[in-house]
Amino acid sequence: MSEHHQEPHHGLALGSILGALLAISPTIIGLIVVLAGLLGIGPQAKHDAPVIDNAAIEERIKPVAEVAIAAPIAAPGQGKSGEQVVTAICSACHAVGALGSPKIGDAAAWGPRIAQGYETLVKHAINGIRSMPPRGGSTSLSDEEVAGAVAYMANKAGAHFKAPPSK
Repeated sequence: MSEHHQEPHHGLALGSILGALLAISPTIIGLIVVLAGLLGIGPQAKHDAPVIDNAAIEERIKPVAEVAIAAPIAAPGQGKSGEQVVTAICSACHAVGALGSPKIGDAAAWGPRIAQGYETLVKHAINGIRSMPPRGGSTSLSDEEVAGAVAYMANKAGAHFKAPPSK
């Protein structure tokens, strides 16, 4: 009989090699990550908070333009005439009949108001009535300027009121 003699294998088994690689792979990966961090490669944590420049933000979002609407201003010591007040203030509503206001020149709409008398109309214009704010919304108007505007509008609708003189 022949004896078959098995000699021990002097080479490393494939399983041993794979086991060794798996055992040292976390170490290799750790070294790669550390080296990448030192070289500035890959994602890095930001430690600086972003600086917020409020002035620059305000400048970027501000409106392109601003609109200011104001009535023409009379020279100091001079009052506006009834026509000037109507043109600057009252016509905003009374030219088109906004909010039920009587239109300038509409005798039918002004008739019942004119019948109440000049003083009553002036009182309503100064203090406000229904949808109309006091002084037509322009608090800078004097009583005389409001009275002149009332006379001007009522006279356009057929009244014969005498407006106070402009100062």
